[in-house]
Amino acid sequence: MRYRRKTAAVLAAAVTFLAGGAIALAVPTAAQAATSQPCDIYASGGTPCVAAHSTTRALYGSYSGPLYQVRRSSDNATRDIGVLAAGGYADASAQDSFCANTTCLITIIYDQSGRNNRLTQAPPGGFQGPAAGGYDNLADATAAPISIAGHKAYGVYVAAGTGYRNNNTNGVAKGDAAEGMYAIFDGTHYNGGCCFDYGNAETNSRDNGNGTMEAIYFGNIKVWGYGTGNGPWIMADLENGLFSGVNAGYNANDPSVNYRFVTAIVKGESNHWAIRGGNSQSGGLSTFYDGKRPNVSGYNPMKKEGAIILGIGGDNSHGSAGTFYEGVMTSGYPSDATENAVQANITAAGYAASSGGGGQSNVEIVGAQSGRCVDVPNASTTNGTQTQLYDCWGGSGQRWTSTSSRQLTVYGNKCLDASGQGTANGTAAIIWDCNGQANQQWNVNSDGTVRGVQSGLCLDANGAATANGTKLILWACNGGSNQRWSLRS
Repeated sequence: MRYRRKTAAVLAAAVTFLAGGAIALAVPTAAQAATSQPCDIYASGGTPCVAAHSTTRALYGSYSGPLYQVRRSSDNATRDIGVLAAGGYADASAQDSFCANTTCLITIIYDQSGRNNRLTQAPPGGFQGPAAGGYDNLADATAAPISIAGHKAYGVYVAAGTGYRNNNTNGVAKGDAAEGMYAIFDGTHYNGGCCFDYGNAETNSRDNGNGTMEAIYFGNIKVWGYGTGNGPWIMADLENGLFSGVNAGYNANDPSVNYRFVTAIVKGESNHWAIRGGNSQSGGLSTFYDGKRPNVSGYNPMKKEGAIILGIGGDNSHGSAGTFYEGVMTSGYPSDATENAVQANITAAGYAASSGGGGQSNVEIVGAQSGRCVDVPNASTTNGTQTQLYDCWGGSGQRWTSTSSRQLTVYGNKCLDASGQGTANGTAAIIWDCNGQANQQWNVNSDGTVRGVQSGLCLDANGAATANGTKLILWACNGGSNQRWSLRS
């Protein structure tokens, strides 16, 4: 795991929410444009959006353009995914149709503000990414399904090595200028890598010193500082330090937070900044810090450069994990009242977890072709044991749980794992201690395939064999019955 050089310690920030005071708003239907969405609220508060990114919904009541673009692996064709109606929700069915029987990646997250501050594949910087030319990976377009107001949508699933960036923006705060930002994250998907950020960063993808960033961080990193519990926490990445207040170090007033959907807010102006957060499904916002800039040299005045990052650190540190649904950046320092109204809009939007890919426990995974179960030989608990087909008999080595984090667990602490983080045909499907990495993430799809989030390959009975002892591997999805599975209680 790589980390950026940072000289300051960090305070972790976490979220609790205030149950009262939320403003009730009607949930807009897909066929009706919302009269006031987050960026309309910010504009009415005198702090208009200069960037607005979402793969789930429009962030302006009048917006009817594309939310994001996907590229499918079968022919490298691309398709823009828009909204069902102006001001409405993502047209996930367009993605599902376009990406049927193949894999898709998210190539562009469009900016709804009209300033063209779109996010694309992050280039190399202080760290080289794992993709060709040192670029970062792109996100699997189907890895984070959710529902919003009852409509299917997809988030941006960031595994380690994935990142998006725009180093040539329009209107984003620079120097010590005031700005605000919020993002909605999956509070259950995080790690201790550096750094799952959304916000303002350096324009050359390198560490340019204290105060050259101002971004939201979410995760449970403990390299520089942390709060109470085991995390995750909301923090501010200001470059060479993650902060949750004026001092560096541990902050006992910042609890861990793991709401399924987390609203995270950072805002800053001259020698003043704040962190706020809450539950994106209900309740109001809490303030975790509101005061002076950190008492470390270089943060007053700030030296913000105005690039925008998602899922990575300012110098392209890419050891992080997380899931992003929507976020904006503003011109000017938003008032708490404006943010409270935005939070009310968010809770009214109807974010909910999808049942796809998780939520079933103690089930057998049965091959459509063989009728046999995914089995750990001899009920072994040894890391690296390759799974196989075997007659279903209900033993502990055949009892799997499909979790909300897209893991397939056995024995409660071992995960189905692509051996060596392999992405090539023939990679062994093994068990390993659960660690949250993308090679242990699986999409259990309605067509019966079990597809690796990292590789895009399907769980496969080697050679289309059906006998006891047939080894299970990963292979390019081809529609064969040896790649179709059912979860059976």
